[in-house]
Amino acid sequence: MTESWEEIRSHPPVAPRLCGAPSKADPAANDNRSSKASQVDVNHTSKPPHASRYVQGTINPYQPRPPPKLSKIGKHCSEDDSLRTRRLRNSQESLSDPTETGSSTDSLKEDLRVPGPRDFVLGDAATLSSRHSSNGAEPLASLPTGSPVFRGRGHSLSEYEERPQQNHLSEPRNRSSKLRLSPVHPIGPLPALEKSFAAASLRTSNKVDRNRPDGPRLHRNLSDSRLLDNMVSDNSSVNSMRSTFSVLNPIRPQDVRNRSFLEGSVLGSGALLGAEELDRYFPDRRLGIYVATWNMQGEKGLPNNLDDLLLPADSELAQDVYVIGVQEGCPDRREWEVRLQETLGPYYVMLYAAAHGVLYLTVFVRRDLIWFCSEVEHATVTTRIFSQIKTKGAVGVGFTFFGTSFLFITSHFTSGDAKVYERILDYNKIIEALALPKGLPDTNPYRSVASDVTTRFDEVFWFGDFNFRLSKDRPAVEAIITRQDDPDMNPLLQHDQLSKEMREGSIFKGFQEASIHFLPTYKFDIGCDAYDTTSKQRTPSYTDRILFRSRQAEDIQVVKYSSCSTLKTSDHRPVVGVFQVKLRPGRDNIPLGAGQFDRGLYLEGIRRRITRELKRREVMKSQNSSSTICSVS
Repeated sequence: MTESWEEIRSHPPVAPRLCGAPSKADPAANDNRSSKASQVDVNHTSKPPHASRYVQGTINPYQPRPPPKLSKIGKHCSEDDSLRTRRLRNSQESLSDPTETGSSTDSLKEDLRVPGPRDFVLGDAATLSSRHSSNGAEPLASLPTGSPVFRGRGHSLSEYEERPQQNHLSEPRNRSSKLRLSPVHPIGPLPALEKSFAAASLRTSNKVDRNRPDGPRLHRNLSDSRLLDNMVSDNSSVNSMRSTFSVLNPIRPQDVRNRSFLEGSVLGSGALLGAEELDRYFPDRRLGIYVATWNMQGEKGLPNNLDDLLLPADSELAQDVYVIGVQEGCPDRREWEVRLQETLGPYYVMLYAAAHGVLYLTVFVRRDLIWFCSEVEHATVTTRIFSQIKTKGAVGVGFTFFGTSFLFITSHFTSGDAKVYERILDYNKIIEALALPKGLPDTNPYRSVASDVTTRFDEVFWFGDFNFRLSKDRPAVEAIITRQDDPDMNPLLQHDQLSKEMREGSIFKGFQEASIHFLPTYKFDIGCDAYDTTSKQRTPSYTDRILFRSRQAEDIQVVKYSSCSTLKTSDHRPVVGVFQVKLRPGRDNIPLGAGQFDRGLYLEGIRRRITRELKRREVMKSQNSSSTICSVS
């Protein structure tokens, strides 16, 4: 029977009894109960239910009073009441015995909670047992021995309702057989987590940079969602994300305010072409430049492979910039440029190409460095009497890379053994008439001379067919060549016209040339290594040269200077040079090229490269299959 809280409080105080205890008919027992109950305060709200702790053998003074007519409850008591009471008492004694293997005291304390004003049960254990039996739950006799319902004799059963009842009633019967240990408490304070703590998967995938000054940024996309599912789900990990999947450096608002693209400064931090960006790409501030010059003799047929020209086998690394100058080039200039792109592959793009008649000048640069190149300018000069004839002359290309200006000139001077003076005139006309730079700012105008274009750039490379010969008859030259067992060519260079004029200062003022350790590059019979066997019997000479000059001493270092003897489609052998050039920071006022390059040429070169590779694989596959058939047969 259910009573309301007001009805229960209105009943006179009656001590609880268990099944088998004296009933109402026993006046002595009732008098004892009434005398003990008269000492109990009926007002349960005067103290909170958890305000006191009770020991075994005491009566809870704040225990709720049962409803009247307890005789009905007594009807449910059977002959097993005494046995059930003994079992309950044994359970209480087992809780007080510390040697028992049941639930420990600490584990029982964890299950307790502060009871509310309505957390109460009747003091009769039989009533509680009968109610649970009627609801389909287990009777109290079947509760585990270590159950915290009866923690001490005379203790109220209200603690049973302080916890969810189904959790305890649904626990297995053998709970008392399991040993539960008390929780381990640390002796001292735990170390604090670092603010930049992050899961290992987070650091690996996002490349967290501890030195990054910016705050956390989290872009939620498909990749980020999969990442967050696998990483540690704590605030420290998320807050420590200082970078995303992008490789670009973040830009703070204060950096944007301090940067000026119109009035840049070399010393200003954050400049697009400044020292910070330069050191990032070139820690040693050296740029690798590959220069090649070749007189193709106007042949229509190009070599099947240009790897030996641009990518020689003895080179350890490819260079950053490739500059190729051609004299008497093939009729199809576009085909020549496509073949160059096909050879260099997808790592390089054609920055610029210029021509003057059959003089071709092509510049390739690494694809990831094109953003630091300025706009490219070019100019041409003809040295013929009639300007319509463009077989002799020069073509120049100028641009700025970071803060260093470059000028590349390829030229073809007047031919003839005795025409040294005409060749000097060609040189003087070129340096005066080559109108460069046009719109690019001069990086050092105080050292520029209006009558000499080579003084208006930091680094200058001049290469081509200069047509200077050896001032000695052919038999004497061949005798020196045949007895040369070492790479020293000084006996031949003593008769070199260009070396003599440079020493006298009449031509190429301020220019230098690396030591020559290769045979003369002119004039060969096409397709073989024999010098001219025609009736003219031209003297072998060093007509093809690469010269350089710089505003600052030691800016240009020579790595390699040689000829390419494998290309035999012309009467000239190509000459190649590898250089390391000093770079300097630039200003943001340099007009940049905005990454422009010939995309159509790039795609065509890559397509041919792939096609060539597929054909090569098919040939190898057919050869392997044919060799297998022969071996089986």
